[in-house]
Amino acid sequence: MSGHRAESLTVNAAGLVQGIALVTFPAASGIFTSPADYNLTSSQYGLMFAPQVVTAIVASLLGAGLLWPGFTARVTEKSTYVAGLLADLAAMLLLLASWGVAHQHAAAYGLLLAATACLGAGFGAAVPSLNTLTAALHPDAEDRSVLVLNALLGLGTALAPAFVAVFNGIGFWIGLPILAAATLAGLVVVSLRLPLRPAATPGQGQRRGERTGLPVVFWVFGVFAFLYGICETMNGNWSQLDLASLGVKSATASLALTGFWAMVTAGRVLIAAVQRWLPSRIAYHCLPFLLAAAFVLVAVLPHHAPGASVAAFCLAGLGCSALLPLTISFGQEKLAGYQTAVAGGVIACYQAGYGVAAFGVGPLVGAGVRVPVIFATSAVIAGLMGCVSFAVARGRPSPATVHPRPTPIRLRREAPLAQ
Repeated sequence: MSGHRAESLTVNAAGLVQGIALVTFPAASGIFTSPADYNLTSSQYGLMFAPQVVTAIVASLLGAGLLWPGFTARVTEKSTYVAGLLADLAAMLLLLASWGVAHQHAAAYGLLLAATACLGAGFGAAVPSLNTLTAALHPDAEDRSVLVLNALLGLGTALAPAFVAVFNGIGFWIGLPILAAATLAGLVVVSLRLPLRPAATPGQGQRRGERTGLPVVFWVFGVFAFLYGICETMNGNWSQLDLASLGVKSATASLALTGFWAMVTAGRVLIAAVQRWLPSRIAYHCLPFLLAAAFVLVAVLPHHAPGASVAAFCLAGLGCSALLPLTISFGQEKLAGYQTAVAGGVIACYQAGYGVAAFGVGPLVGAGVRVPVIFATSAVIAGLMGCVSFAVARGRPSPATVHPRPTPIRLRREAPLAQ
């Protein structure tokens, strides 16, 4: 296998596994709250994601040069990418360790908090680097390569709940983090043998001539990303607990979550494929209202309605699909002098919204608010997001691509793949 092909396959495989790792914890929500396993309350389950939010925001801001402008001049894309994989691997190993002490509540919960902190750092470090590296590996087909990578990352998010359901069905749910840890360890070993080095010196995170910081107008994009983070996380983190309260079997709840993430990915690919006939700007305005309708459907689901449950969350996935990447694309084209900062800032705002939904719902449930009522309220947030979309895209043509363009680099070839 040629060095170039090995690098391309490794980067794509890393995207797939990153998606699996990212959704492992929400996919196992029923296990974390089960009295037979970790026995977490709804509040404890939600709070479990607080470290992930903090570390993901810090990693995103660092990578964008917003916390420490000199940081990107000290690291290479390869080192950031490998560090992200190592953080993901640490998250899976800590999850495995927590399983070993699951009935020692304080010890297990502490390990879970450490695991989600590592996962947030891994997400914030690995994903931007993966986008940059895949574009550099395919300079003549950057848009297609980034779309493929993000489709694989999305496939990973859809596979995680499916794997949890399969492993849980055979009484060994911990098989998923074992599989993820083994794959991540292999990717680290292979990646260290590959060149993946920019042609210039470190400091590829900021384009030459780009300005640092963020202008005031950025916050329109930031507000949209914040609202989107709330909406996506309601589906991604709380769907299984909602369906459990409606008497839906755990396998069906996992299928609903798989359907949600699968439609997020399929929607992005579909909108990218049809943007010649349906401008992505139009889709950007319509999707939040489709998502609001999906929230209403989820809120009124009857008890023991597996088919309707899966369909409602699939519709929610389609409503979410292209909103986050299009927000970054609109921001990068509107604020052309701040492209790297815009990408990092939007992801940080998205993570802030993720945090509000991830650990804000738990106390509400603990106070007696029914989860369907919270989903109904989320419809209002989605509708508000739809209104903000007109401010984001006001006077702007559709972006050239659905997925944001990463910082371009070129890779050196003087270090061949070790045989």
